[in-house]
Amino acid sequence: MEFTLKANLRSRIAARLGRIYLSRIQRNGISSSTIARLPEPLLAPMRRDGLDPVPGLTAKQAEQPIYQVPLPFGMDAWVVTGYDEVKAVLGETDGFSNDFTNLAGNAGVSEEQNPGGLGFSDPPVHTHLRRILTPEFTMRRLRRLTPRIDAIVEERLDAMAASEGPVDLVEAFALPIPSLTICELLGVPYEDRHDFQQLAMERFDLFAGATAPFGAISASLSYFRDVVKKQRENPGDGLLGMIVKEHGDTVDDEELAGLADGILTGGFETTASMLALGSLLLLQHPDAAARLRDDDAAASPFVEEALRYLTVVQVAFPRFAREDIEIAGVRIPKGDLVLCSLSGGNRDAKYTADGGGFDPDRKASGHLAFGYGIHRCIGAELARMELRAAYPALVRRFPEMRLAVAPDDLAFRKLSIVYGVESLPVHLR
Repeated sequence: MEFTLKANLRSRIAARLGRIYLSRIQRNGISSSTIARLPEPLLAPMRRDGLDPVPGLTAKQAEQPIYQVPLPFGMDAWVVTGYDEVKAVLGETDGFSNDFTNLAGNAGVSEEQNPGGLGFSDPPVHTHLRRILTPEFTMRRLRRLTPRIDAIVEERLDAMAASEGPVDLVEAFALPIPSLTICELLGVPYEDRHDFQQLAMERFDLFAGATAPFGAISASLSYFRDVVKKQRENPGDGLLGMIVKEHGDTVDDEELAGLADGILTGGFETTASMLALGSLLLLQHPDAAARLRDDDAAASPFVEEALRYLTVVQVAFPRFAREDIEIAGVRIPKGDLVLCSLSGGNRDAKYTADGGGFDPDRKASGHLAFGYGIHRCIGAELARMELRAAYPALVRRFPEMRLAVAPDDLAFRKLSIVYGVESLPVHLR
C-alpha cells in the first residue's frame, strides 16, 4: 500500500512538474535590459542552431579560438571556444578564480545572492567541500540507487504506455526521471519536491532576466536551510543525512545548504535536457536506436557520444583572471571575465577532426560535457547511470516511436546556459 501511494504521488509530481515547465517556456522575449544590451559574440555560446553550435561561434574557431568582448557595464570578457584552449583555462586553477565575489557588484548581482557550493568557490573552500562530497559520488555508494533508477524509469514508461494519443517526452520522461532520482539521493520529502524543482529550472532561463536565476537560487537555499536544520536533528539515509553523520563537525549549515542546492541544480535540468535531446537523437538515428535495443554493450558508447555531441551545459562557470595571464598566446588582463564554450570545444576540429557530427562509433573519450579540472561535474557518474538506464528502456518499450510533429516545428531554447528542447511530442506506436 505504501509503495502504491508513493508511486501515485510521484506520478502527480511528474505531471505538476511538466505543467510548470511548459508554462515557463511559453514566455517570449528577453525581459532584462541587461541581457538585451549584451553583445552577440558573448551570447553566441548560449545559442544553438538546432543541435549544433551557431555558425558565428564556430566560423572563426580555427583562427581565433579566444576572442575579446567589451561589456556594457565596465568589464571586459573573453570567449574561449577551442578544445585545447578551454582545457587550458579550466585546468588553470592558480590563474583563474571561480569565486562569487568576482561577480558581486556587476550587472545587478549582490554579495547576498552568493549560492555557495562548488561552482562558485576556489580552494581551499572548494577543496574542503569536494572532499566531503566525493565519497558520496563513488560508484560503490551510487550503486545503491540502481534499483530505484530502474524503478523510476519503468514507472514513467508504464505511465506513458497508459496514455492515449501523443506523449510529450519532456514532460512524461525527461523531467521526472532525474528530478525523482536527485530527490532519492538527497532524501527530500515527497511532498516538497515540486516546489524546488521549479526553482531549479528557473535559474537556467536567461529570458527571465539577468538576475532572475539568483532569485531562484536564494529561494532554493532558504528551503535547504530548513532541510539541513531537520537533518541535524534527525539525520536520514540520504546524502544530506550521511554528510551530517560523517562530517557534522566540519561543515556548517550554510555550506551544506549550498552543496544540496548545487547537487539539485547540477543533477536535475542538465540530465533532463540530455534525456530529451538524446531521445530526439535516437529518433533521428534509427540505426543507433536498434543497437540499443539489441546490444546491452551499446549503451555506454552511445551515451558518451551523445554527451559530447549535445553538450547540454553550453558554458562553464565563469572564470576571472587573478593576474595577467597568457593562454595559447593570448594575454588576458587581471580581473577580466572568461567564458568557456563547452559545446564549441566539443565540436572543435582539433578534437573531432570530422566536423563533430554525431557518430555512434566514435570513441568520445576526453569530451568536455562535464567540464574539466577541479570543477568537473562531481555527479558525472550519476548522470551516466540514469542515461544508460533510460535510453535503452525507452527504445525497447516503444520500438515504433516516432515524432508527432514535423522536425521543423520543434522549439529549442533560444538563450540558455543549459540547452534543451521545449517539448518533444511523439507517437509511441
